Amino acid sequence: MFGPSPLKAWEKVKDCCSPLVPRGKAGDLLTFCLVVIIVWTTSYVMLGRVAIPTDEKVDVSIQAGTVFALILLIVGSTIGGWLVSLVRLPDLLGMLIVGILMKNVPYIDFARYLDDSWSSALRSVALTIILLRAGLGLDPVALKKLSGLCTRLAMGPGLVEMVVVAILSNLLLGFPWMWGFMLGFLVFAATPAVMVPCLLSLQERGYGKDQGIATLVIAAASIDDVLSISAFTILLGITLDSTASLERMILQGPLEIFVGVVWGIVWGGVATFLPPFPTDGTQPSTFLRLIVMIGGALIALFGSALVHVEGSGALAVLVMGFVAGIGWRSQGWEDDNPVTDVLAQIWMVFQPLLFGLIGTEIQVDALDAETVGWGLLVITGGLVVRLAVAYVAVFGAGLDHKERMFVAVAWLPKATAQAAIGSLALDQARKLFKEGGSDQDDLVGLKNIELGMQMLTVAVLTILIAAPLGSILIMSTGPRFLKKSKKVEQDV
Repeated sequence: MFGPSPLKAWEKVKDCCSPLVPRGKAGDLLTFCLVVIIVWTTSYVMLGRVAIPTDEKVDVSIQAGTVFALILLIVGSTIGGWLVSLVRLPDLLGMLIVGILMKNVPYIDFARYLDDSWSSALRSVALTIILLRAGLGLDPVALKKLSGLCTRLAMGPGLVEMVVVAILSNLLLGFPWMWGFMLGFLVFAATPAVMVPCLLSLQERGYGKDQGIATLVIAAASIDDVLSISAFTILLGITLDSTASLERMILQGPLEIFVGVVWGIVWGGVATFLPPFPTDGTQPSTFLRLIVMIGGALIALFGSALVHVEGSGALAVLVMGFVAGIGWRSQGWEDDNPVTDVLAQIWMVFQPLLFGLIGTEIQVDALDAETVGWGLLVITGGLVVRLAVAYVAVFGAGLDHKERMFVAVAWLPKATAQAAIGSLALDQARKLFKEGGSDQDDLVGLKNIELGMQMLTVAVLTILIAAPLGSILIMSTGPRFLKKSKKVEQDV
């Protein structure tokens, strides 16, 4: 895939596989069977036993008012984003603020009616859409050129930040070292949900496109997330779960990367050839290509949790979009094609939904004042070091000073991973305390719950600081620090 010319390499694959793909009625039948399988499998990974034929009755419990709250959240977040954009700030900042207000302000706190499972599922669906858009927009030539830098950017800044956060949390918050490193890996992950829309917006206007800036940062973010979530899970198991296999936990990270890459390559190849080109020379159905792509992405993201390789889901979706994008380019489609156009329209609904839901995860009255004060210092120290190391990590890519500065600030946003796993330590500590009989003399159990609360507080602070700050800096510095694509300038 990353040979001298990715498109030429794909041409060889296409020449080998195309004769094997049936066309005409046989191709239509194969596509129909695939769509049926996709629909059922997607239903199973998202709905569980509801999709399985059985005489057993399945009780489904949903919080009353969920649909009403979701409608209000989408409308309110859209309006909030529009208002914030009037003062030249990223619209997602307004969407995030609306979510926070709907969770914490009396009389408009309709977010209390949101069903937790619906909220989590919809965040995952929204993340699927933006990761597909990101994968389809990756430039294979630029990715080959920047592959070494991608690894350095994915690991260097986050690992150094993790160490700094672990040390500061030990000194300022009194965290034990294992909890400090857990916190470090919690704040380690950058969030594609914030950076990708901003980077795609700049790329669509031609900023940094020739240098492959968006491709570098988006690809590195997928590796970054896998490393962060895997390492956090391993440390959580070592710290709180004495029954977990240490060997299994250590192998979890490489296993998740392997599963994500393999699934992405295989399904991206499937999406390239199915539905097949009609025999009359017209283009394949955009609707069917969307079903294959979105269905495969949802299966990857939700199915990865079922088979306990949660970190592989986002990577699989990104790789899937990347492989399918290469395949479609070899078939004559451009970067701007019917599938990407429809995904962009779908994103108009899911963007306010995603950032509004992230905002509803922030519960202000649960924040402890002392933890907030010291936590701000811990987070600030980590972000400053992260900026510096990210700037150094991209030396040698032919980027000038301003472009390296932009990559550094683009590496700041955090939200999704912190919202998703921020409460895991607290939940596990409470579970173990309850299983132990909730004995008030269990000082270790009570201390673990206290540490879990502090960790959740720092996770919330990280979202409040890094998500808006990162998005503002990306959108404000992009036009100033990045060169505009020569092709865009010629078109203008």
